[in-house]
Amino acid sequence: MHVANLSLTDFRSYASAEVSLEPGVTAFVGPNGEGKTNLVEAIGYAATLGSHRTAADAPLVRAGADRAIVRVGVEQDGRRTLIELEINPGRANRARVNRGAVPRPREVLGLLGTVLFAPEDLALVKGDPGERRRFLDDLLVARRPILAAVRSDYDRVLKQRNALLKSAAATGARRAPQLSTLDVWDGHLARAGAELLAARVSLVEALRPHVDKAYEAIARGTGPARLTYRSSLGVDAPLSGSHDVLAAAIQAAIAARRKDELDRGVTLVGPHRDELDLSIGDLAARGYASHGESWSLALALRLGSYELLRGELASDPVLILDDVFAELDTDRRDRLAELAASADQVLVTAAVVADVPEALSGARFDVMDGLVTRVR
Repeated sequence: MHVANLSLTDFRSYASAEVSLEPGVTAFVGPNGEGKTNLVEAIGYAATLGSHRTAADAPLVRAGADRAIVRVGVEQDGRRTLIELEINPGRANRARVNRGAVPRPREVLGLLGTVLFAPEDLALVKGDPGERRRFLDDLLVARRPILAAVRSDYDRVLKQRNALLKSAAATGARRAPQLSTLDVWDGHLARAGAELLAARVSLVEALRPHVDKAYEAIARGTGPARLTYRSSLGVDAPLSGSHDVLAAAIQAAIAARRKDELDRGVTLVGPHRDELDLSIGDLAARGYASHGESWSLALALRLGSYELLRGELASDPVLILDDVFAELDTDRRDRLAELAASADQVLVTAAVVADVPEALSGARFDVMDGLVTRVR
């Protein structure tokens, strides 16, 4: 699989842009602030319906425009698929596949696979638990696009349940009429949460050896790297079994925390409160890992994800390395380049040519003054 062409209209800094791409390595080189990251961000958005730089769609639309359009042509096994996304902040986004409208944008998920590593990924190690939950859920959807609906259902139910609890907390009511529906929302949350929890636990089990292997290849001798899924349901709650077993465990935990939830006006148990614990050796990475170790672990999470998807999907995902080599020392830079070189397509951004390792020599575009120019 590779991205064959990218077309942008009013996306970020680009009024328009057209770029043709090939398999192998392509580097986008130019000073900071010229739009290199905007190009790979658009490709990542076409794959995931999200940005690695912002949670909102509004910043993706060029100043003064009311919408942005991203078109990505994907080639796989001799077949070409055109993904078109219309980004409408404040309104529903739209999507088309091969010029035909699809009911929901999430219908495009699975048509393009990407794994993107960027400086923001240091937050996977040093940031709050929400960063790691998002990492897991994005990878879940890349692995099984159907889980996008499960994720959406859980978020919808959680929002409704939180609104009900917030209303009860604000009024100080414990027997208000609206609380009569709380048990119903408990059941909805438990069922959707059980499916999401089971998928996450299975993912962590599958991902663990790939991350450890990648960390060893990058850091050489400071590991092992360990991943542990920690549930908000309590240490004695099951993390395996049927969805019915997991749903029952979630409902039991909800019942045990009911008073606290009513006092605080928020849902306190469920996958949205879980954590992915990361450690190097016997020490928690967050708080104990050095800067270099944290970078290596963040990189291992992405490379482990790439290897997992590579083994499970019909073709290799596109590997995107956004401005990461300048952040790495020479040894880690060379090891990353060696690991990345075997990918079907690698897209690299760098401020200067010298930041791109020789092992990743290939096509190059200079990005400056709003222009994307092929150099070689």
